[in-house]
Amino acid sequence: MSIGAGIVLFAIGAIIAFAINVQVDWVNLDMLGYILMGAGLVIFLIGLVLMMRRRRSDVVTHTAVDPATDSSVTRRTTRTPDDTAGL
Repeated sequence: MSIGAGIVLFAIGAIIAFAINVQVDWVNLDMLGYILMGAGLVIFLIGLVLMMRRRRSDVVTHTAVDPATDSSVTRRTTRTPDDTAGL
């Protein structure tokens, strides 16, 4: 969501900075556009960093019957991508 919000802010800022040629006394539209473009870029980069840091994990469940006791045995293993990096 933050990546999309960053792109939208950047696009709105670019439109305000480069496409609108209106002078108003109470705000400088060029500066407002540059501020929105900068904020959009920062939000976009933060979204990328958070997406790269997100960990994914796999849960593997194996169920078997123990022939000696005739009971089921369940083994669960949790893996992350960092666990397989050294292989």
